[in-house]
Amino acid sequence: MSETIIPAIVEGGKASAGPPLGPALGPMGVNIAAIIADINKQTAAFSGVKVPIKVFIDKATKAYRIEVGSPPTGELIKKELGIEKGRKGGAEDPKVVGDLSLEKAVQIAKAKSGKNLSKNLKATLNEVLGTCVSLGVSVNGQDARKVREEVQAGKHDSLIGG
Repeated sequence: MSETIIPAIVEGGKASAGPPLGPALGPMGVNIAAIIADINKQTAAFSGVKVPIKVFIDKATKAYRIEVGSPPTGELIKKELGIEKGRKGGAEDPKVVGDLSLEKAVQIAKAKSGKNLSKNLKATLNEVLGTCVSLGVSVNGQDARKVREEVQAGKHDSLIGG
C-alpha cells in the first residue's frame, strides 16, 4: 500500500479547503470536502485551539484516515483562561497574564496524560505548571513554581489522585 501523509495544524472544528490542507489534498484526487468535514467533526472538541492532525491517504484506493494529535499544553491553558498570548518577556518577566486554578491544571494534565512522555499524572501536571511559568500564568494566585514545589512535596496528592 502506497500511503501519503499530510501533516497540518488546524483550528479545532474550523479546518477549511484553503491552505494548508486544500493545496496538499487537491493533487491527490480525493473528496476534499468530505475530508475537511471529518477533520472538523474530529476536532470540534478543541474549538478555538490549534490542533496537529495527519491525513493518511492511500494513493491507489483514495481511502483516507485522520489522526488528531493533542493540542500543545500552552494552547489548552490559553483557551482555559480566554487569552491569546502569554507574557512577552519569558519566565523572568514579572507580568501575570492570568490565574489558573489547580483543579483546571489537573484537568489539562489528565487531557494530556498518555499523549506525552511523562510517566504519570503528577509528572504531566508538573509539565503543565512549567508551561504556566513560561506563559506568565499564576496558579491559585501563586507563582506556578511554588505550586510545582507543593505538588512535588505531595501537598496536593488528594486532588491529583496519588
